[in-house]
Amino acid sequence: MGQYQPAQLKGYNAEAIARYYRYRPWLAWGRLLRILWSFAGFILSIKLDEWRDQVEQNKVKRAIQLRKLLTGLGPTFIKVGQALSTRPDLIRKDFLEELVKLQDQLPPFDSAIAYQIIETELDRPIPESFSELSATPVAAASLGQVYRGRLITGEEVAVKVQRPNLRPVLTRDLYLMRWAASWLAPWLPLNLGHDLTLIVDEFGTKLFEEIDYINEGRNAEKFAINFHNDPQVKVPSIFWRYTNTHVLTLEWINGFKLTDTQRIREAGLDPEAIIQIGVTSGLQQLLEHGFFHADPHPGNLFAMPDGRMAYIDFGMMDQLEETTKETLVDALVHLVNKDYIDLAEDFVKLGFLTPDTNICPIVPALEAVLGNAIGKNVSDFNFKTITDEFSELMYEYPFRVPAKFALIIRSLVTQEGIALSLNPNFKIVEVGYPYIARRLLTGESPALRRRLLNVLFKDGKFQWQRLENLIEIARTDGNFDVVPTAQMGFQYLMSEEGKFLRRQLVIALTEDDRLHTEEVQRLWNLVKDDLKPNRILNVAIGILTELSREGAAAILPKATFLGSFVGNQSTPVGNSKFKIQNSNS
Repeated sequence: MGQYQPAQLKGYNAEAIARYYRYRPWLAWGRLLRILWSFAGFILSIKLDEWRDQVEQNKVKRAIQLRKLLTGLGPTFIKVGQALSTRPDLIRKDFLEELVKLQDQLPPFDSAIAYQIIETELDRPIPESFSELSATPVAAASLGQVYRGRLITGEEVAVKVQRPNLRPVLTRDLYLMRWAASWLAPWLPLNLGHDLTLIVDEFGTKLFEEIDYINEGRNAEKFAINFHNDPQVKVPSIFWRYTNTHVLTLEWINGFKLTDTQRIREAGLDPEAIIQIGVTSGLQQLLEHGFFHADPHPGNLFAMPDGRMAYIDFGMMDQLEETTKETLVDALVHLVNKDYIDLAEDFVKLGFLTPDTNICPIVPALEAVLGNAIGKNVSDFNFKTITDEFSELMYEYPFRVPAKFALIIRSLVTQEGIALSLNPNFKIVEVGYPYIARRLLTGESPALRRRLLNVLFKDGKFQWQRLENLIEIARTDGNFDVVPTAQMGFQYLMSEEGKFLRRQLVIALTEDDRLHTEEVQRLWNLVKDDLKPNRILNVAIGILTELSREGAAAILPKATFLGSFVGNQSTPVGNSKFKIQNSNS
């Protein structure tokens, strides 16, 4: 116990922190009283305005008061303010304008101290590292501040310097947060408070990772590797010779904050295009790479003059396992397709429900709440609506929020909030679901192919409507091309792995000894402008050959009709179902 000091703690350790403050309660309780007193004063001011009918007159004053309150309470509460600053649908406009300043307009600490930290960390005088270095910081954030400079080798750089003595402040706040979480959890309905302390621990772990600038540099390079083939995403380079635990030197980024709509438009950029890059890259992080930016507030995202979007500040990142990524894809597809039984099973796999939970009574509740949230039109979907509606279920059913998903939800809601600030009518599904559809249709991994089959088959029957919907939705993404997608699909059909799908596809078309030609007609109308009939015919003949090799003589004549239908579209088929005689009869 006596060996531990908060300033010496390298990583987050809840037990060590609790042990330290347990023997020094005056340090923790003094901080708690300050927090309670600060918020009590703010709430009282709001109430006095209401009683005196001065709400409108004092609203700017109260917004400034809230910003100063959070700033005065330090990094933990500044982080809360940063998250709220991205939610124009939650925070009234006057408060929002002030909270936005918490992203990079915080009071800086003395530059003399910052220069001393730079020289100590790099173990050399500043002139030996930098030919230029701004006398004052160009931005000050919750955990550090940034100087603009130029290396002696000529590169223009941003030099990020950490605030002094951060660890003691963070450990005290995290101790109080964890204590409050353990005290509040039993009073919350059902499992709403389940794992609340684990969520604090997850936040603490990420916060301690964020104040290790060597770790942040590694995160940036890993993130850059994931997006190295994406011409729309920019990640600054790290200069390791000028980087250490408390100093990070990286490439200078020229750009505009994503919330600065006026400057973005003045630069000739389309905010809608920037939104699409942000949402698509966010989904790529979660569903492809599994390595995602957990703190994407507007101070960390920039629109560049060339149309790219730049990410900075890679301190708060997290990694998803492959099975989690796959289940997230499943859950999103099941949600949009309104497959609530499968969605309930996804919640079990993701940890929102325990494996022994009886999902039977939960399924109709999911349908009632989430069905209402999505609405009749899939374009009505947004994460804010879903999280609000889903919170109702927490009061009645044994749902819980796994610690890791607290960061995921925060990341998604924050990104949606940024998009809403650029376009108040933004619907995330208009960008997100086409990406998911394209991923399912073009995915080359066995896992994605299995998920596509899970989408296209239900109760052993091929779901034509879903295939049609996927293609139509994917087409709303300008990057989607049906021709290579179809070619890939045909190659898969002809492979050994596609044997099951070949059989099921022909059986679906010839179910009950009748060719369901309206399905063929619908699918043909969907792809006929992109695909040449002779290419389809060749594939159909190939499928017939494979089927005959597999001994499928009983359905071969019906499949032959399918081939003739595709090969000769001059004859209208309409919506009728033709009886096909078995050639052996």
